This record gives sequence, C-alpha cells and structure tokens, in this order.
Amino acid sequence: MRIGILTSGGDCPGLNSVIRGAVMKGDRIYGHTFLGVHDGWRGLVEDDMRDLPRHDVRGLSRQGGTILGTSRTSPFDHGGSDRVKEVMASREMDAVIAIGGEGTLTVAKLLHEDGVKVVGVPKTIDNDLSATDYTFGFDTSVAIATESIDRLRTTAESHHRCMVVEVMGRHVGWIALHAGLAGGAHAILIPEVRVGMDEVVGWVESAKDRGRAPVVVVAEGFVPEGDTEAVSSGGVDGFGRPRLGGVGQYLAAELEKRTGIESRSMMLGYLQRGGVPTAFDRVLATRFGAAAVDAVQHSEWGTMVSLDGIDVSTVALHRATRQLKTVPEHRYEEASILFG
Repeated sequence: MRIGILTSGGDCPGLNSVIRGAVMKGDRIYGHTFLGVHDGWRGLVEDDMRDLPRHDVRGLSRQGGTILGTSRTSPFDHGGSDRVKEVMASREMDAVIAIGGEGTLTVAKLLHEDGVKVVGVPKTIDNDLSATDYTFGFDTSVAIATESIDRLRTTAESHHRCMVVEVMGRHVGWIALHAGLAGGAHAILIPEVRVGMDEVVGWVESAKDRGRAPVVVVAEGFVPEGDTEAVSSGGVDGFGRPRLGGVGQYLAAELEKRTGIESRSMMLGYLQRGGVPTAFDRVLATRFGAAAVDAVQHSEWGTMVSLDGIDVSTVALHRATRQLKTVPEHRYEEASILFG
C-alpha cells in the first residue's frame, strides 16, 4: 500500500515518534511506502507532500515538534471529501493516517463516512480525548509544568511570596491536576470544579500560617465561582474560540489584595508542548504509530488507535470525539485533601 501520514492541529511532543513507528513497521513488516503530507489537511487538499522513506525517519523519536508541519486547516473549507479523494487518486494513495486531536479526528470521522480510507492517532497534551486512557504529549507537558513549579517554589520561599502557576487546559484540568499533585501545590483549580475565592484564600492563608510559601496551580479555563466565563487574553483562535489566558494574573492580584501576601503569577503557555518528549511519550507514540499501520493493513477504516490499560487497541473514531474526557469528581477529591 501507499499510505499518507499527516499531523494536524497544535504541535505536541511525540508526533515524530508516531511517524517513525508507522514508517518503520510499515516498511519492514508489510512493505508499504509512505507519503508525508505537509501541514496537516492543508497539504492533502493542496497536494503538498513528499515521499517519506524509512531513511528519513531515523532518530526521530527523541525530536520534538513534527517534521511534516501542522496547521488548523479543514478540508471541508477546501473542496471537502471530493477534493481529498481526487488528490489521493492522483498520488495513488491508498489510505491516510491522521494524527491529531478532537478537531482532526472529527474531520477524519467525516471523511471516513464519505468513503475515505482513514485511520486516526489521538494526540493532545490535554489528555481530554475519550476512548483512550492516555494520549502522548500529556506526560511531557506534566513533566515540564512540574519542573516549572519546583523552580518557582525556590523563588517563592526565598521572598515569602505566593506563586500562581497557570497551565494549559481549556475545558479539562488533567495537566493542572497531575502537575499540581506532583509539585505539591497548596491549591489546584480546574474547569470541572467551581471554587469561590474565599475558599482559595483559605487554602493560601493556611499554607502561609504553617510557614510555607503558597503555590496555586490553575488551568487556563478555570472560572471562579460567581464569574460567568473564563479569562480571555483577547482575540480568537483558528477555531473561532476566545484565546484563553490571564486567569493566573487575575488570581494573583485578588489573592494579594485579600490576604496581603505578595503574590506573583507565571503563565507557562507554549513551553508545555515544546521540546523533546519524555520516555513515556516516546514509547506510547511509537506504539501508536506501529498500531496505526496494523489497522491500515487489516482495513480497519474509521478507527483510532487507543491505549487501554497497558494494551494498544483500536476503537471507532466516533467514540473518541463524542465527548471530552473530563477530570472525575473523585480524582479532584483525592487531591483536595492535600490543599492548604
């Protein structure tokens, strides 16, 4: 077979590991050839791609970003499935492996329904996709956030300050929850749980009273109880959604005003999805790439590779996109006993 591979949506540590895993297994075990599609769906509708031989993926597992480039282009704004089929036919492309998050996999599902042979690979640092226990990139982002909290704590303790660390998480708080637990935060604030400022103040003052420098970890999509919407930094993103950011600065100002404790904020932003992937993400992404080729070989169209416990399997694409995987209440309660 001749298989196209594309990476779409936001960049993420581990993308290159998926590409390497797919090409290595596809070439060595099945004798497939590959086309690297440039900049996600844009490259597929504009016929912008290149041959991707095994030689070109050597050593990729430790490299961050994506050698294929990415974008947030939707093929349905550029001719839809008919255009995709036309380009695939002209390139003698038998199938597509689409690596991406909720938006990318939704497009893949729609293309499958129109007869395009496609297999998905889940990608998001937010870990918010249903039907898979973990997505690659999440472990790396948590590791980066945890290291940042550790470093900021030394400054907080030296100056007796409160530090508010803002991490990514528009609708879900998995990064904030895991990084906050790992970093020993005195409060973790996530979009799934509404918490009032009085309660946050209580946690901060409790830590201060014990001689600690309070550390608060907050997801960008957190909305304090009593407010109606998340803090936005202005403008909209490629999907027309408000660009979130600034809740950390807002909280730091409120905490200093209410407690008298000098408070500072740090927004980690794109640092969380840059750089080299962790060992866990390299392994998971490589396994996902190899499993995606198996799915193509067995004509499992309209499916997505998935981690179930320690095993990689395939599930229907619609299971991945029907709802977000949010932090369950009991997981937040586990963490909250450590607050203050």
